[in-house]
Amino acid sequence: MLLSPDIEKWIVLILLIVVFGLILYRKIAIYYLSLIAAAILILLGIMHPKVAFLESISWDVLAIYFGYGMLAIALRDSQMPSFIASWILPKVKKEKYALLFLCTLSAVLSSFMANPVVVLMLAPLAIEMATRLRASLFLYLIALAISSNVVTTVSMVADPPALILAMATQMKFLDFYWFQGRIGLGTLSAVGVIAALLTLLFQFRNLNNTVDMKPEPVKMTHGALLIFFLSIVALASPPTSNYPGLVGLALGFASLILVKDKKEAIKEFDWASIFFLIGIFIVIASVNKVGLLKDFASWMTGMGLTQPLVVLTIVIWLSVLLSAFIDNVPYTILMIPTCTYLAQSIGVNPFLLYFGMLIGTGIGGNITPVGATANVLACGMLEKRGYKIRLGEYMKISIPFSCVAVLVAQILLVLLWM
Repeated sequence: MLLSPDIEKWIVLILLIVVFGLILYRKIAIYYLSLIAAAILILLGIMHPKVAFLESISWDVLAIYFGYGMLAIALRDSQMPSFIASWILPKVKKEKYALLFLCTLSAVLSSFMANPVVVLMLAPLAIEMATRLRASLFLYLIALAISSNVVTTVSMVADPPALILAMATQMKFLDFYWFQGRIGLGTLSAVGVIAALLTLLFQFRNLNNTVDMKPEPVKMTHGALLIFFLSIVALASPPTSNYPGLVGLALGFASLILVKDKKEAIKEFDWASIFFLIGIFIVIASVNKVGLLKDFASWMTGMGLTQPLVVLTIVIWLSVLLSAFIDNVPYTILMIPTCTYLAQSIGVNPFLLYFGMLIGTGIGGNITPVGATANVLACGMLEKRGYKIRLGEYMKISIPFSCVAVLVAQILLVLLWM
């Protein structure tokens, strides 16, 4: 079927709006939406099957997502989080510091593991702490969730958007910390995370109950931790760093070997996100193919937005706002080429906008209870225990925490990259 360029552009635009709207509505499985949209584009001839499957889909991203998803299951089985908690918590004296430790542990683990998995691993500890201290479980689980979601740009494997940017720009693992002769995205983000955690400590300042948690023996196995470190070395070192997909596959299968219940691990893995990514890669590639991204960049620059600081600020805070309501994976895939066009139009290093966009979209999901999977999980646990999720009460915690992290990272980004 041959369609004129204008008709193709309108079809893709309408399809994009419908898909994003239904993703936001969350009543239909999102991987169904992305795969159906991709199939429509292929059937209409807008995307050739060869281009769709061989050029549009980042198979390296999918392979690494598989590897670290399986590793998260293996690390949980190894009892590593429980071991760390049982070692540290008995040494903490005040409730505010115990809660800060919980949030810090959540952030550290989520720098290398999927944040929903971290929330599931640490939720029993949060519930135990809140019960023993007769404290509000709402505060513990929400603080746990937003802390897991604030580190999405601290490492290449912290969250799918960071991985997508790395694969799209050929960044290596260590490039997140030192890149093009300057401090990289991961280092900038880490400073923002520290500032956000200190903001939480300020909010916790009146939690002065005495912590009385006895040490419990936890036997931890070390196999998962070993292959985790080996995977980091492989992603950071040539020549294996040139084949991230193979590293991801090897990590995934090695992790699967370590887990006791392999059938349950395969069943538990987030296959829905894999299929969602396959479809959405094709959809966003079609947006680029028909020229919608170039039109969007031209529209922004046509509005007179040519000052780099103004454009960067709009990109960051627009990303924060939109990611509070929509999934950050399709948004990231859409915005990477958009930022490329914008950078070319105003004559700046595209990584300035890439980093700003990713900081905004990664942390912005914390603003609302539905902005990130980790938040949805935490709120679901609370509702099962009789808590009513009030948006105002939630945002009283999430907005200062998230905005401080973004603002600190933005200031550093301006000082070091503009």
